[in-house]
Amino acid sequence: MLDNKLGLKSNVALAEAEERLTKQRAKELYDSGLIEQIEVGTYRGLAQIHHFLFQDIYDFAGQQRKVNLAKGNFRFVPVMYLHNALASIDNLPQASFDDIIAKYVEMNVAHPFREGNGRATRIWLDLLLKESLGQVIHWPGVNPEDYLLAMERSPVRSTEIKTIIFQVLTNDINNRDIYMKGIDQSYAYEGYQLYQTADLGGREKESRP
Repeated sequence: MLDNKLGLKSNVALAEAEERLTKQRAKELYDSGLIEQIEVGTYRGLAQIHHFLFQDIYDFAGQQRKVNLAKGNFRFVPVMYLHNALASIDNLPQASFDDIIAKYVEMNVAHPFREGNGRATRIWLDLLLKESLGQVIHWPGVNPEDYLLAMERSPVRSTEIKTIIFQVLTNDINNRDIYMKGIDQSYAYEGYQLYQTADLGGREKESRP
């Protein structure tokens, strides 16, 4: 159970509140235009996104993790190497589709935050694709099982995730509906499916990324 600003002691209650509050923030990020101010393709930009999404829930929002993390048998970059790994990722090229996916895979391996890495990094990926290629991902067109398996294999072989993402790229980069449905699909990968982002009300206070 992660410590949280809401003082919640139940994993179920925390998951519900996290989905609702962070989806509200994701909606606000787009509708306020603040998403256009995010630094594209850097750890700093990813931290801006993460902080904006999770600021109502966790004190560590936007901050590098201080614990080692693993998923199954896969260990993400150890804390002692994380700072240097993120600096290296910042310097990776991002001019082509292959460049961008390679950078995305490396950021996933780095896994810089204690929680919420996937949700923040998928927004970060779309911003990269939008700026460099004039395209974004139509996430509802991605099969969840195929995506998760491809991401699991991507540190060794990225062909699968490249194929999956390439097939659902769209030039409709300013479509609000695509963004909102993309947030819902992104959250569904992590098991969060109680709320539809577009239907949630806004936050009372605004905080810049």
